Amino acid sequence: MSILPHQQRVIVEKAELDARLEKLVPFLSSDTCHALSFDERGRLKRQAEVMEMYSGILGARIAAFA
Repeated sequence: MSILPHQQRVIVEKAELDARLEKLVPFLSSDTCHALSFDERGRLKRQAEVMEMYSGILGARIAAFA
């Protein structure tokens, strides 16, 4: 099966998203993050949660390419 251009873009998008998420998750446990305000930490945590959901959706789309 050949990957179509729009499918390749989804694959690249997921890879880029996952790379950012791999950096954000450990940051949430860092001293730097704990020095941020409670509200900002909450926003970052929500951001990570949404990124995980988004990655899952992209993964499901990629799986459906087959």
